[in-house]
Amino acid sequence: MKILVLNCGSSSIKYQLFDMTTTTVLAKGLVQRVGMAGSTIDYRKGDAGKKKVYECDVLDHKIGIAKIFELLTTGEEAVLKSLKELDAVGHRIVHGGDKFSSSVLLTDEVKKAIRDCIVFAPLHNPPNLKGVEAVEDILPTIRQVAVFDTAFHQTMKPEAYIYAIPYMFYEKHRIRRYGFHGTSHRYVASRAAQLLGRPLNELKLITVHLGNGCSICAIDKGQSVDTSMGHTPLEGLAMGTRCGDLDPALILHIMKQYELTIPEMDNLLNKHSGVLGISQISSDLRDLEEDWPNKSERANLALDVYSHRIKKYIGAYMAVLNGCDAVIWTAGVGENSPIVRSIVHRDMSWLGIKLDFEKNEVTWRGAEGDITTPDSKVKVLVIPTNEELVIAQDTIECVS
Repeated sequence: MKILVLNCGSSSIKYQLFDMTTTTVLAKGLVQRVGMAGSTIDYRKGDAGKKKVYECDVLDHKIGIAKIFELLTTGEEAVLKSLKELDAVGHRIVHGGDKFSSSVLLTDEVKKAIRDCIVFAPLHNPPNLKGVEAVEDILPTIRQVAVFDTAFHQTMKPEAYIYAIPYMFYEKHRIRRYGFHGTSHRYVASRAAQLLGRPLNELKLITVHLGNGCSICAIDKGQSVDTSMGHTPLEGLAMGTRCGDLDPALILHIMKQYELTIPEMDNLLNKHSGVLGISQISSDLRDLEEDWPNKSERANLALDVYSHRIKKYIGAYMAVLNGCDAVIWTAGVGENSPIVRSIVHRDMSWLGIKLDFEKNEVTWRGAEGDITTPDSKVKVLVIPTNEELVIAQDTIECVS
């Protein structure tokens, strides 16, 4: 079966086409600046083919997806003879609320439920839906599947997801912890079980997803029992531009002190905080890590705050799980920052973690493996995530 995976953002469309008989990537790429001047489409034949960049006008998501279909089916780089070869389309949908605990075939009822969740994810669910509707317009009979970021965390118990505010907010407005990055946490947990040679339902795992957005998940026997992101992706770890955990009274204090509006405060917490806010240099860890630890005091402080939060959550989740078999690092920073991994895991031998610093230094750029010493009771693994593959696998399951 040939499955197209789409991840539609407000001004971008990521795509991958899989041949699921062999789980081979036939083509992949990115449409950028949707609805803006200077739109481009990246296209790569196969997983490691040479990337080609095309300039074109992409006024909306429908035009962007039509351009993707055109690249897949025409020219020297085509990988499909026609769109009839396409069996289904899987979509990343950020927020499914507490209505979806698994991926589902897209129907009018499901689309309505996704619209109802726009209040929880106003920046993400609308473009996710635009992608679904664009495919419907172009290929009205093709089957489509929604794969939710939040679904994996629906196994959390109430003590993990209920906030200590008046209960009526949960009853009336479903205000609770939802968690995100579910497909990533699910994938690396499953892959960790394979690397450890043990059944997933016997393992206690802590998965650390660090990209521009960051979250940690405590996984017991393959099920999410706690996660750091909350009702929105703002809670939890310090991130590229997001503040993470914060004293809520501080928000009111800053708003009063500087006479900020709600949108201004939202912008400050989501776009100007985190690593960028502390360092005043960049939201990209790679910029802060250059010449570390001899860079500016602020850059070092941002790295230390970032790493300290991760260490604190790992310790907390060891308590929640009553033990831990492995800590798994994934996503852009998790896979490619030996510096952050070394800062976090330094002085954790009492908790059973002994990092092999030489292995840590050479495990990045797509590599996976164990970066602990042979006598480490808790293993630390680096595993590149593959959310697109999870979406493709779920899509096959749903359409079958």
